[in-house]
This record gives sequence, C-alpha cells and structure tokens, in this order.
Amino acid sequence: MAIAVSQFGSFKGKQVDQYHLKSETGVEVDIITYGVVVRDWRVPVGDELRSVVLGFDTFEHYPEHSPHFGSLAGRVANRVKGASFDLDGKTYDLPPNVPGEQLQLHGGEEGLGHQVWEAEADEPANAVRFTHVSPDGAMGYPGTVTFTAVYTLTGNTLRLELSATSDKRTPISLVQHQYFNLGTGDDVLDHKVQIDSSAYTELGADLCPTGAILPSAGTPYELRAGRVQRDADGNPIDYDIGLVLDDGRAFDKPVAEVTGPDGALTLKLWTDRPGLQLYNSVWTDTPVPGNYGKHYGRHAGLCLEDQALADALHNPHFPNIIYGPDRPYSHWCEIEIAPAG
Repeated sequence: MAIAVSQFGSFKGKQVDQYHLKSETGVEVDIITYGVVVRDWRVPVGDELRSVVLGFDTFEHYPEHSPHFGSLAGRVANRVKGASFDLDGKTYDLPPNVPGEQLQLHGGEEGLGHQVWEAEADEPANAVRFTHVSPDGAMGYPGTVTFTAVYTLTGNTLRLELSATSDKRTPISLVQHQYFNLGTGDDVLDHKVQIDSSAYTELGADLCPTGAILPSAGTPYELRAGRVQRDADGNPIDYDIGLVLDDGRAFDKPVAEVTGPDGALTLKLWTDRPGLQLYNSVWTDTPVPGNYGKHYGRHAGLCLEDQALADALHNPHFPNIIYGPDRPYSHWCEIEIAPAG
C-alpha cells in the first residue's frame, strides 16, 4: 500500500515528518521522525477505528510534555545508577536527568527519543526505515554509533527491528516505549495482563535495581496466570518494575498478552530481549491535551518495554549490554493488536 508522508512539525531547525502506514486488515499507524515516535495506532473495532496508544496531535507538545510517549529510548534505556559507569579502565560521567536523583534515565535529555531521525519509506514491504548517527560523546557515551530502526506493518502486527554499529566499545540498550490503552476509558487498571516471567529485579529507593533477582510468586509481579491491575479490594496497583523473562522460551510464543476491559481487543508481544519493564503510568499527568483531546493522568497507559535488564552497567551478572566493532547490536519485537478471540 502507498505510504503517505506529511510534515508534522520542526525541531531545532529540522523538519519532522509523519509516515502513515495502513495494512490490509485496516490497521493504521502514524510514526514521526522525532524519536521514531509511534504517534497514533488505530485498530478496527466493529465499524470504527479505535486509537490504542497515547500521543499528541500537536508536535510542540512532544519536546515539552511527553513522558516518552511512543518513542525509542536510548542509547541506554531505563536507569543508569549514579549517572556514570566504568568501561575499559575509564569512568564515563553522564548528564543526570531525574530531579533529585543522581542517575540518567532513557539516555538523557538529548537521547535518541529526542532526536530527529532520517527516514525512508519501503512501500513494497509496507515499512519505514529510520536511521540516526549518534556522535562520540553524545550524552556522555563513547563511540560514534549508527542506529537503524525499521517498523513494518503487516495485518494486525507492527514489527520493530533495531540495529546499531559502533566504532568503539559502548553500552547500548534500546526500547520501544509505547503507552497502550486498548479500551475507551481514562485508565488501564482493568486491562488483564499476562506475562511469562517468574522473577523480577529488586529495586532500591532510587528505582535502580539492587542486583538481586527475586521470585515473583506471592507478589503483585506474579502475572503468569493473568490479572487486572487492582488488589483484592479493587484499589490500583502501581507497576514500574523490571520483569525477568523466562529462560529457554520459544521465540515464536508471545511473552505478554493483554486483553482490554471491554474484551474487544487483545495485544500480544514477542521479543528476543531478556527482560520487560512493566509500567502503568504511575507518574503520568500531562498538562496539555493528548490525541483526540484526551487528558492523560495517572494509570492512563500501559507500557510493555522489552529490553535488557535495567542498570546492567552496574550488575555484571545481568546480560551484557556492551557492543562494539566486533559485536553489533540487534533487537526485534512484534506487537499484534487484534479483535479478541
């Protein structure tokens, strides 16, 4: 199908374009070159199209007010404790970007989710290929890194393929940061969430992992059987936790499945990553209107961030996130949102 391209805004003197994808099943996805943000994602429900992600109709709201709505976060997603790390005998200091905390979150204030990427449509594949060259020293990280992200829409499934090459050894850990809401209400607390994980990374007061990997049995993080995000009394459960995905799993089996509160839509996610950050918008409260004039408050969206385990730079027993000339980075995930049943 034809891929429509239009100007969506401008940022620091660069034009921001929007790419509109549509599949044979009627799914429509809009992706912008700023941060490779999936700005909107609409799925047929009966005779209507239902928007299933949080975003903004107006570009200017993204740099000022977006908590990474739909973006690619990196160079290193999630938290880096102490806003520094040691590599090959050298200490690298990173600009911290969390008020009151000495840590860097999602690659910093000028991370990949805040850059305007180059883009090229691939109409035969119904895909868009995004590229960005991050210079040596960007946000404190070593190495000139060429990043590539390819989004492909097929039927009800959006596939993301990520790759990166660097001229120096450097940490890389990317993540898609979609905020999903499969229903029509203001929160996602009654979405049923099932995740194939039996352990989680224990967090300290700064929300950085302590290094301990704990069993999730008997905790709110036990999601293998599926549950809504409320306790036995109906009160909201806050999620901002790194789940460790089961070892030895078959990659053709989804690691997460979410059913919307009205039962109309089901989301399935596949990934090759070892972890998944489950976040249900604990800190969200946008002061400007979102897509279709909606207000996004606490628990407005659900994030399923497939990624390496957070703060692997300070936990050498976590899977290695150091890449370089002899070890290119690659990562894929697929997300299907389709009528339930």
